[in-house]
Amino acid sequence: MRNKSTILVVDDDHAHRTMLRTLIGGWGYAVSETDDGSTAIQKVQEHSYDLVLMDVRMMKVSGLEALDKIKAYNPAIPVIIMTAYSSVETAVEALKQGAHDYLTKPLDFEKLRITIERAMEHTRLKEENRLLKESLGKQFDRQNIIGQSPAMIRLLETVAQVAPSEATVLITGESGTGKELIAGAIHFNSHRKDGAFVKINCAAITETLLESELFGHEKGAFTGADRRKEGRFVQANKGSLFLDEVSEMTLTMQVKLLRVLQEREIVRVGGEETIKVDVRLIAATNKNLEDLIAKNVFREDLYYRLNVVRLEIPPLRKRREDIPLLAQHFLTMFADKNRKEIKGFAPQAMDHLIKYDWPGNVRELMNAIERAVVLARSDYLAEEEFPVIQSATATAGELAPETTQAYLESDLSLEEVEKATILKTLQAASGNKSETARRLGITRKTLHKKLKAYGVMP
Repeated sequence: MRNKSTILVVDDDHAHRTMLRTLIGGWGYAVSETDDGSTAIQKVQEHSYDLVLMDVRMMKVSGLEALDKIKAYNPAIPVIIMTAYSSVETAVEALKQGAHDYLTKPLDFEKLRITIERAMEHTRLKEENRLLKESLGKQFDRQNIIGQSPAMIRLLETVAQVAPSEATVLITGESGTGKELIAGAIHFNSHRKDGAFVKINCAAITETLLESELFGHEKGAFTGADRRKEGRFVQANKGSLFLDEVSEMTLTMQVKLLRVLQEREIVRVGGEETIKVDVRLIAATNKNLEDLIAKNVFREDLYYRLNVVRLEIPPLRKRREDIPLLAQHFLTMFADKNRKEIKGFAPQAMDHLIKYDWPGNVRELMNAIERAVVLARSDYLAEEEFPVIQSATATAGELAPETTQAYLESDLSLEEVEKATILKTLQAASGNKSETARRLGITRKTLHKKLKAYGVMP
């Protein structure tokens, strides 16, 4: 069993090849080498390599020709192309043929090291994702749930067990953790997957409208009800109904929901006809229902009806192993969406992302990556692309505990959190802008621009 990742270096320049062997070996990799594309193809077929670093121009078989044959034999192996001819045509052709990346000679050694590390990391994450899928069973549909941490593996294994049953499920977790995705995974891995998966956010609708949305209404039931409307329970018949933020229901609505769960029938608002429904209920909340029961704002009997199986989604700060995988997924998604070519993250930036606590969880990470992608000016996202995280990290100790908690529990956008953090730090520094910039970890010029944008006189 190999203890080191092995890299195959392909270059017909003996001196350059020797230099690369010494350099890459010093980084902790095992290095194999050859001087032509033809022998590179043969070596890949006979041995197991974690990465191929290959020159374009060689005497017998060129790098592009060898790349084509290597990828045909093993599509999973990452190949980094080196060229002294930095033409766009050569780079584009290499990428079209499946190269992971390309570098121009003379090589920037730091960029070479970063490119190798990112290629290795990308391959490792893909393999771990594949193994996780296999462990969950070939028929399990993850519904775009991304995670490889022990906490997420345990959660997904439980979802795979629960999904085929008819049990009512209560999903708990902080805002932004992905409760709706877990609900979708339960539905689409159940016997009801061919039925409708109907979703409703109980916090976004008033009590009167929520009753109509859930149970439907008859024509003339209230002002504006000019026709009969079927509710979400009827729409979800033979399928699943996801009630998000169920804790926001009034006590009156809780009684009506409890009756539906007990009797499996509904009555439209303004109607008398009893309608049988066959619906699996999945509920979610970001609040502690036991505390709400103690405060007499949530019914204990409804809680027991909902809490047949409970799934708790861990916050992102408790599964930091998932951050690189999620970050790369969002980078790829938003780079494609915005038609930008961004290869990955600088090591310092990724380290920054992993260490940050992400009070807004996966949703906040997704927003931060989207912003960074849109504003990025280079091939790799750098630490500077995440100013809000820098500010929050630098000033966490400056804010009073109650202020910090308020930020964590708010629905503020990243820009609003940044503004609040900067202004609070300015206040804590008694208006001293140099000290404020130092505490925030930004330049005074950057602070000046931001204060001007906020309407604060510099």
